[in-house]
Amino acid sequence: MKKVLCVEPVIFIYMFASSLTSPLAQQFIYRRLWEEEYNSTFVSDSNASYCEQNKSSPAYIKQKEVQEKASVFNMQLDLTGAVPSLIVAFVIVANGDRQGRKRSLVLPSMGALIADICLTVISYFSLSLSILFAVAFITGLFGSMATFLGGGFAFIADVCHDEKQKTTRIAVVDLIFGVVSGLAGLSSGYFLRGIGFTWTFVTASLLHVVNIIYIIFLLEDTVGVSEFQHQAPASCKELLRETFSGVYMLFKIAPYKKRILIIVLLFTFMTYLFTMVGGSSLFTLYELDEPLCWNEVYIGYGAAAFTSVSLTSFLGVYLLSKCLKDIYIVFIGIFSYIGGMVMAAFAKTTLLMFLVRVPSLLCFMPIPVLRSMLSKVVLTGEQGAVFACIACLEVVTGTISLSVFNILYAATVAWFSGFSFLLSAGLCLIPLAVLCWLLCTSWNGEDLALLVPEEVSSIESIDS
Repeated sequence: MKKVLCVEPVIFIYMFASSLTSPLAQQFIYRRLWEEEYNSTFVSDSNASYCEQNKSSPAYIKQKEVQEKASVFNMQLDLTGAVPSLIVAFVIVANGDRQGRKRSLVLPSMGALIADICLTVISYFSLSLSILFAVAFITGLFGSMATFLGGGFAFIADVCHDEKQKTTRIAVVDLIFGVVSGLAGLSSGYFLRGIGFTWTFVTASLLHVVNIIYIIFLLEDTVGVSEFQHQAPASCKELLRETFSGVYMLFKIAPYKKRILIIVLLFTFMTYLFTMVGGSSLFTLYELDEPLCWNEVYIGYGAAAFTSVSLTSFLGVYLLSKCLKDIYIVFIGIFSYIGGMVMAAFAKTTLLMFLVRVPSLLCFMPIPVLRSMLSKVVLTGEQGAVFACIACLEVVTGTISLSVFNILYAATVAWFSGFSFLLSAGLCLIPLAVLCWLLCTSWNGEDLALLVPEEVSSIESIDS
């Protein structure tokens, strides 16, 4: 059977299945905690979930307690899977330069399959929510989303030989993420309304099975298997050195200014990801609370609205990259996100909450552009190492961000539920300041040329 180098179907299926279960898992936890608090069945009609808006009512106080418990529970769940996924992502993605990219794709798919099967059992038999902590830890051992993203982008970097097209190609993959996430978010409410939690988790499990079959039997690896790979390491020390040598050499051998540029770009990527993940992760809880009181269908509509944001962000990257340097595209995207978060903080009606997506139309641009910029400043054999760094940063940053913002939301929801959105917008000043420093410092114009696709080939001459 002839194999193909098309990784997009893998990304499509994985993201659809994950995006289908992610909002449902949050709602499942919220409903179970609500039922425990009220000792009654969760009530939902065609317009809004049960939502007390009278602040003097005892039910309102209990409702806020459920919000706080759900926020803290989600934070603890994220922390449980973070540590193992961090280690696995670093090892698997970094070793992909020698051992291939397919394991970075198949292991997270297997972990997601196990997680969805466990969610099916917990939902069907009404088991304790505490089992989810074991599920999160096991899923982390398979690498989770970070390993999948690192392997997927390294795969794209391997097959994209034209540096001028690398930014656009990575933006296309991010577009797939956004569009599929939106479609899955839109359909999640109807899945829940039509077949319930249990059968929706079963559907996601079947999608992961299809994905695993495609990866193993149809997808061709971009990295050839050498004779060295078939030889077992002589000792644990050699195994560790082999595992971490790629990332170590990335910073050890590189010229000084190249190291600084990589560190600056990684820091910018990390700080922007921190604000974006933290702020956007609170949307579901914010929409479930008063005065919006959205039900599962409206939440699905809200998630689907980000499909347009992904599309416009991709178009922005595609068009702006023809006339602007990458760094200016990042600036525009960050300002777009700030506008959306400030508007979300004061959105008290359904219409206004949907309109939050308008100023955020270009907010996804910095992520693919920063990935592309990092990919351009390293050599072909260092793609796995740099994407392993990115994957680890995504795990650490995402986990810390979710923890911080969930705790903050739990502490401030009673007096101003939009405070976390304002903080997220304010923290964007950090990556903006770093990028301004990069532009304003005296690098003799030579280093800034690295941010332009056409001149990346001269990177190795920086120290001369």
